[in-house]
Amino acid sequence: MQEITRLFDFPYYQLEKYNLKKSLVTKYDGKWVSISTQEYVDKANQISRALLRLGVKPNDKIAVISMSNRTEWNIMDIGILQLGAQNVPIYPTISEDDYEYVLNHSEASYCFVSCEEVYNKVAAVRENTPHLKEVFSFDQLDCCKNWSEILAIGEDTSNQSEVDALKNAVKPHDLATLIYTSGTTGKPKGVMLTHDNVVSNAIESSKKFSLDAGDTNALSFLPLCHIYERMIIYLYQYRGVSIHYAESIDKISDNIKEVSPYVMTAVPRVLEKVYDSIIAKGAALTGLKKMIFFWAVEVGLKYEPYGQNGWWYEKKLSLARKLVFSKWKEGLGGKLSFIASGSAALQPRLARIFNAAELGVMEGYGLTETSPVIAVNDMRDGGFRIGTVGKLIDRTEVKIAEDGEICVKGPQVMLGYYKDKEKTDEALKDGFFHTGDIGEIDSDGFLKITDRKKEMFKTSGGKYVAPQLLENRFKQSRFIEQIMVIGEGEKMPAALIQPDFDFIRNWAKIHNIELGDNKDLVTNEKVLARYQEEVDLANENFAKWEKVKQFRLTPDSWTIEEGHVTPTLKLKRKVIREKYKNLYNDIYGH
Repeated sequence: MQEITRLFDFPYYQLEKYNLKKSLVTKYDGKWVSISTQEYVDKANQISRALLRLGVKPNDKIAVISMSNRTEWNIMDIGILQLGAQNVPIYPTISEDDYEYVLNHSEASYCFVSCEEVYNKVAAVRENTPHLKEVFSFDQLDCCKNWSEILAIGEDTSNQSEVDALKNAVKPHDLATLIYTSGTTGKPKGVMLTHDNVVSNAIESSKKFSLDAGDTNALSFLPLCHIYERMIIYLYQYRGVSIHYAESIDKISDNIKEVSPYVMTAVPRVLEKVYDSIIAKGAALTGLKKMIFFWAVEVGLKYEPYGQNGWWYEKKLSLARKLVFSKWKEGLGGKLSFIASGSAALQPRLARIFNAAELGVMEGYGLTETSPVIAVNDMRDGGFRIGTVGKLIDRTEVKIAEDGEICVKGPQVMLGYYKDKEKTDEALKDGFFHTGDIGEIDSDGFLKITDRKKEMFKTSGGKYVAPQLLENRFKQSRFIEQIMVIGEGEKMPAALIQPDFDFIRNWAKIHNIELGDNKDLVTNEKVLARYQEEVDLANENFAKWEKVKQFRLTPDSWTIEEGHVTPTLKLKRKVIREKYKNLYNDIYGH
């Protein structure tokens, strides 16, 4: 059996062990189109042969920028890596300036784009990227060469022996990819990950996933340019799981019904949206049906794993599953049993309700710099505890520094930041990677994240405030779409809140409140009074100095495009504060 030590070994291993008819499946023009493991390997070799003919050498950088996940991405990935070259995936939604920076900093020689929108951004900076020789598109465009030209160049197999020689020369500790983190501050940093970094992470993480190989579907929609989804894709290949790529985040609910996945990954924001839409459907019910629905939700929100609540609770849970939760599962394709959640803190109530509904949400933790998984919950063998990110994966060591910072050692820790010795030395000290996160490990070995070290702040009274804890509690309100807690160096914490505009407008209609545009909405006295109720409720469990004393509503939505949040939906705190400087000054009387 093929031993896996480099990333391109995964498809060959899958070919030998499972030989799937549907290895990768993407929807084109309304039809699901699949390729087998054999076709996947053959096309990757075609790409390798073509890139060789274009003069690509080991350690050359090839950029891949795709708006959506698609089969072509994986074929390019393996085709690039087999030559000892590096795949540089770029977030499609970053600014043109950042495109220019990443293409130049990585010195990418070729660039593969998904569609016209991405092509236009690359074209806009093309003059300023001297290393870039050519751009190819996966979609058929008039203005750009198509990747089918590359496949055609690779049809001639006469140089396959050269590809094989280069492939055999790649060592596990060689650089595989540069992943530019969408920094919440400053320029993106190029994280250098080796083959072994990601291979070891996929294999060790797979031990925490209960997957039946060969007959399991996965739905993938988180961006492949993000190491989390990319590592999971290698994990799926390793476990013989058929991968279906969702068309887009907006079409997930349709795609789930079409694909009936057993497993998928998600970020908390997506799970919040799913939960809110289920609750909205429940709220639209009437009479007995509505009563039963919300009784089941109440039961679900008290869920603890392993029957910890006792036999009477388990009886109620069993009834709730039969009457209500089974329909939730049906609405999500009927087979979904496992959702790996990462990238940000998951609200415990979501872990409770989804697991009560047998939708198996398991929260994990990691960073791009750790390829990414450090710890993850696992339902089996008592490895699941709500409010934690689970136990460490094998071969991983964590020490908690004196200030509470989580420091990690293991095969998944990056080589460093590309062309940035200073930042590398800052992050990698005394054999450990310093994560910038604050946490603790309990006596049973469960890791709990309490905050981002960089995001904690002190009020002028000298009290520490952990904004993420407050924000997670506040986001339980259906009135609140996004929230940022502020107050560094100020006399008290306060908050900038982006309302859930659809929800608040429905609420206003029910209460016969006339609302104009968003600017009118965020200053409406009745609206503000209603938000004050939500703020008071969320404040209840926090200490006096932590409570949000004032808030302001923002008239626009916080989006990736406008720079409020990163592509993985983390708040860009400096940007948001700058955008709403007038609201900030209004709160603190500056």
